[in-house]
Amino acid sequence: MTFLQWFIFFLAIQGIHFLGTWKLYKKAGRQAWEALIPVYNAVILMKIINRPKWWVILLFIPIINLIMFPVIWVETIRSFGKNSTADTWLAILSLGLYIYYVNYATDANYISERSLKPKSEVGEWVSSILFAVVVATIVHTYFIQPFTIPTSSLEKTLLIGDFLFVSKFHYGARAPQTAVAFPMVHDTIPVAGVKSYTNWPQIPYFRLPGFQEVKRNDIVVFNWPVDTVRMFFDTSGKHYKKPIDKKSNYVKRAVGIPGDSLKIIDGKIHINNKPLVLPERAKPQYSYIVEGKGQGFDLRALAKRYNITDPVGWYDRNKRLYYFKSISDESLNLFKNHPNVGSITRFIQPKGEKDARIFPNDNRHNWNGDNFGSLYIPEKGKTVNITPDSYSYYKRIIEVYEGDEMGIDRKLSVKGNQVLLNGEPITSYTFKQNYYFMMGDNRHNSEDSRYWGYVPENHIVGKPVLIWMSWDANASGMDKIRWERLFTTVGGEGKPVSYFYYVLIAIVGFFGIRYIIRKKKKA
Repeated sequence: MTFLQWFIFFLAIQGIHFLGTWKLYKKAGRQAWEALIPVYNAVILMKIINRPKWWVILLFIPIINLIMFPVIWVETIRSFGKNSTADTWLAILSLGLYIYYVNYATDANYISERSLKPKSEVGEWVSSILFAVVVATIVHTYFIQPFTIPTSSLEKTLLIGDFLFVSKFHYGARAPQTAVAFPMVHDTIPVAGVKSYTNWPQIPYFRLPGFQEVKRNDIVVFNWPVDTVRMFFDTSGKHYKKPIDKKSNYVKRAVGIPGDSLKIIDGKIHINNKPLVLPERAKPQYSYIVEGKGQGFDLRALAKRYNITDPVGWYDRNKRLYYFKSISDESLNLFKNHPNVGSITRFIQPKGEKDARIFPNDNRHNWNGDNFGSLYIPEKGKTVNITPDSYSYYKRIIEVYEGDEMGIDRKLSVKGNQVLLNGEPITSYTFKQNYYFMMGDNRHNSEDSRYWGYVPENHIVGKPVLIWMSWDANASGMDKIRWERLFTTVGGEGKPVSYFYYVLIAIVGFFGIRYIIRKKKKA
């Protein structure tokens, strides 16, 4: 829905509210017209139901308002003497339309001094739970979101089993675009195994101001741009068109930012014709061909002594050549001295050897994961030439990211030496948002922008800032907590430092002081 469509929808809601409540406003000593004025009517309604004015703000926060509307419906009928369980369920199940019945078909009297305290222990619990869900949803949506590292694409920088806190406010919190969704879950409701949202209506993209932009080498959580895969609960193989904020969450490193020219030469990233300098904590990994001496390798020893945890397989059994999918520079220096290592050679796909999986997925570019580009990273407001040679770089941007996902019908095609947009010739295009190139540090075990292209700015979720928990589910079955990683920062220089004991001392101190204060009050 566009902003105009939302405005019309908003006015329609005001009309529905007015028709269903104007008599109740009069019974409460107000004027009937006060039920019609947008926002003002909500302020007056809070006075009528004896609730704080700041509740009005909650009515305009996406997702939170879905929780608040049923509360307001119930509070409204209770302010006019409808307190039974049946009344409560009728208000909720009728989506508030039960208020029409109270407004037109009853002689309900306004109770100005009604008690707001729940009349039962169950009511007390429900009120507490609703308040907790509202607060948690606000924090989850606009401030901090928990996130789990599910794959090894950033290993050894971030590990499988790391539990992160992702800041929404660093880059600016993105308002939910899916208006109707179950709070604090992604695309599927746990246990129930059903879709957690509806595709309609969609709120236009809006992001609150942040205090920093995505910088080169930042680790970023984002929605996977090409996600149309089936839901967790679905086994039919059917694909879904997902709203942007319900696409799968990915975490990668932003190696290319708007305006950059990116090239990969023999596995090494170059930005603007200079080698990319990674931060100290980054641990890039590459694949290697290892010539053995006939003794074999103990996978547990590889993990424990050399920190080699990704798959190992045969490259050439006759020549006793092994394929190690991922080894960091730090591990490589140790592994060279392994008694079964004869020689080690880094695996590189040669320049000109085409990989059909690689972006821009056309027949014009013989690129692969190790030799890629050069590629321009689009910047908002910049204009590029659109030619038969370049159009595949920007096809998805024009058709989808700045077209279909914005409610615009666009089709880009090539006819002879001309590029056509909806059948009309096009020679240039000006970008409406910034784009990023995301890659994993585990270079040969990462599905990233090399395969599906740019990440639009409106797909950015947030910045990982803290590892609050880390769980090592190793192959031996001896699962354990990685104590040294608890409460370590994701960014920064030098070796990560755990602040777990400081956090523990702070928690013990807080509850200790709280206990002493309570004891003094009782005395």
